[in-house]
Amino acid sequence: MLEVYIDGASAGNPGPSAIGIFIKGEDHFIKLSEPIGMANNHVAEFIALVRGLEEAKKLTKGMVSFRSDSKIVVASVEKEFVKNAEYQPYLEKALVLIKEFDFFFIKWVPDTQNKAADALAREGIKKNNA
Repeated sequence: MLEVYIDGASAGNPGPSAIGIFIKGEDHFIKLSEPIGMANNHVAEFIALVRGLEEAKKLTKGMVSFRSDSKIVVASVEKEFVKNAEYQPYLEKALVLIKEFDFFFIKWVPDTQNKAADALAREGIKKNNA
């Protein structure tokens, strides 16, 4: 099973933003830090989800367990619904990708349990400014 920790961060809301993805399990230990340009924090969180799914898909079609400190992302995936139209395209793409796994789980975790992905997202913001 892959464990995928995701986080999005923005320096301002909106502002320069980035995502962090930390994948471990099945002999993988992957850290991704990517700037995404100008966005708000929630958009960054949804982009992190989609990118995390894309990366996990490269490694397995089996079981994946996602962890996020974004309550809106976790609730939206669980309900397969989001009120804000701005986030709808990201959720739709994520739901398509989720169906490609044999087993998919998502869980909200507090910031303290998502430090690796958070650090990667913050690192990505610095890349925005470079």
